[in-house]
Amino acid sequence: MRSATRWGALALLVRPVYIATEYVVAAATTGGYSFVRDSVSKLGEVGCSDAYCSPRHELMNGSFVGFGVLLAGGAVLLSRPLGPWVTGLLVVSGASSVATGLAPLDQDAVRHALAATPLFVAQPVALGVLGARVRHDHPRLGKALMATGVVTGAAAVGFVLTGDDHASGALERLALWPVLVGLAGYAWTQLRPASDED
Repeated sequence: MRSATRWGALALLVRPVYIATEYVVAAATTGGYSFVRDSVSKLGEVGCSDAYCSPRHELMNGSFVGFGVLLAGGAVLLSRPLGPWVTGLLVVSGASSVATGLAPLDQDAVRHALAATPLFVAQPVALGVLGARVRHDHPRLGKALMATGVVTGAAAVGFVLTGDDHASGALERLALWPVLVGLAGYAWTQLRPASDED
C-alpha cells in the first residue's frame, strides 16, 4: 500500500510540468498567440491557415492525454488517503483531460466542449472536498486547497461566461494551473516521513 501511495504521489508531483508544455507549444505558433486572450485548446488545433498555425499541436494534445492519465492513475493509487469522493472526481477529471486531447477544438467544437466540461466542474469540487478532508492534520494545506477550489471554480465559471472575451485565456489558466500546484502540494505530504508531518 505504501508503494502505491508513493507512486501516486509522484504522478501528481510531476503534473505541474504541463505548464512548460504550453510554453513550448506556444513558442512555435505562427500568427500570434496570447496566454491572456487565447484558450489553451487553440494550441491543439490541427488545421493551419495564413492567420494562425500551431505546428506542435500533437505535443499539446498528447500532453492533455498524458497528464490526464497521470491525474486519473495518481488518484487511483492514492485512493485510500484521498477518499472515494476525491478519487472519483479526480478520475473523472483525468478522463476528461484525455478525451479533450483526443478531440481537438477545430475538428469538432461540440465534442471538444463536451469532453472538456467535466474537468472544469470536477477539479474545483475535488480540491474543496480534499481541503476539508485534510484540514485537521494539515490546517494550512487544507485552507489553501479549499481556497484554490473556490478560485479555480470561479475562474471556470468566468471562462465559460466570457466565451472568446479578451481575457478568456487568463481565466482558463486560472481555472487549471492552480489545481496542478495544489495537488502537487498534497502529494508532497504523502511522500514525507510520518515523523515530519504536521
